[in-house]
Amino acid sequence: MKRFAISLAALFAATAASAQELPKASLRVVGGLSNLTAYQDFEKPFWTKTIPEKSGGQVTAEIKGFNEMGLKGPELLRLMSQGVVEFGTATLSYFASDNPINEAIDLAGLAPDVTTARKVTDAFQPVLAKLYGDGSNVRLLGISTYPAQVLFCNAEVKGLADLKGKKVRTSSRTQAEFVEAFGGSSVTMAFGEVVPALQNKVVDCAITGSLSGYSAKWYEVSTHLLALPINWNQQIHAVNEKSWQKLDPKVQAFLQTNIKTLVNDIWDGAAKQTQMGFDCNTGAAACPQEVKGKMVLVTPSEADKALLKKVLQEQILPKWAARCSAECVASFNATVGKELGVTAAK
Repeated sequence: MKRFAISLAALFAATAASAQELPKASLRVVGGLSNLTAYQDFEKPFWTKTIPEKSGGQVTAEIKGFNEMGLKGPELLRLMSQGVVEFGTATLSYFASDNPINEAIDLAGLAPDVTTARKVTDAFQPVLAKLYGDGSNVRLLGISTYPAQVLFCNAEVKGLADLKGKKVRTSSRTQAEFVEAFGGSSVTMAFGEVVPALQNKVVDCAITGSLSGYSAKWYEVSTHLLALPINWNQQIHAVNEKSWQKLDPKVQAFLQTNIKTLVNDIWDGAAKQTQMGFDCNTGAAACPQEVKGKMVLVTPSEADKALLKKVLQEQILPKWAARCSAECVASFNATVGKELGVTAAK
C-alpha cells in the first residue's frame, strides 16, 4: 500500500513537472454555435477547464461561440486566414459556395452511419489540410462532427419515397439536391424559423441534427422522424498559421495531442447524441431527459438504404463533380471513393 502511494505521488509529481515545462500561453478561441451540445459539452469545457488543468495553469484560453461574436459562420475561414481569429471552429458546409471541395466528405447519402462518416473524414482530412495551408494560411488541427442530420416531418412519412411533393427545409446545397432527387422541393430558412414554419405548414419537413431538433423542441411541431442519417455537418478545428508559429513547440505539441482527444470525444458524443435524439424525440424509455416527445420513429428499410446509395451515385455525386475542379474530383476518388467504392466523374 505504501509503495502504491509512493508511485502515485511520483506520477503526480511527474505530471506537474511536465506541465511546468510548458511556457505560458494565452489563447483566444472562436467556437461553434454556443447553443448546441458540441460547444456546451465539449468545446467550452475543453478550452476553459481541460487545457488549463492539463497544463498546470500554463496554457489558458478564452472561448466564445461565433454567434456570440456577432458572426454568421461563413466568414470564419477568411477571418482565420487574416489572423483576426486565432483558433476557430466552423462547419465545412459554410464554405461550400466558395469551394465545393468543402462538401466532399458530407455529401448527402455518402455516410449513412457514424463509422462511415469518420472513415470518410479521416481519409479526406490531408486534402483539406493542404488546401487550407497552401491557400489560406490556416492550419487544420482536426475535424469533428455534429450528430446525424435527419428528417423531421409534420406529415406521415414511411420512407424516402414519401418526400415527393413535400416542402423540406434544408441547410446546404447537397441536402437540397437530395430532397429534389426524391421529388421534394427545398426551402432555405434559418434554424430559428423552423418551428413556426413546421407549425404553420410553410414546410412539411426539415433536416437537422437529431438532438439539435430535440433541443429546439421540434418534437412539438413534428409527427414523424426518419432515422436515416442524410449527412453529418462536420466542423473543422483550425488556427491561423502565423499565430500557431508564435507558440512554443512544446505548447504546439501539447495542443495537438489534446485537440486529437477532443475530436475523438466529439465523434463518440455525436454517435451517442444521434441515438439520444431518436430516443428523446420519440419518448423512448432510454431517453435521459425529463421532457420527452411523442414522435413516430420511422426505421429505414433496406430498400431505403439502397435507394439512398443509388441517388448518391446517379445524382448527388455527378452534380457535385460538375461544380468541383478536376483536381478536387481526383482527390475525392483517390481517398473517399477508394474507401467507399464509389466514383465521381466530371
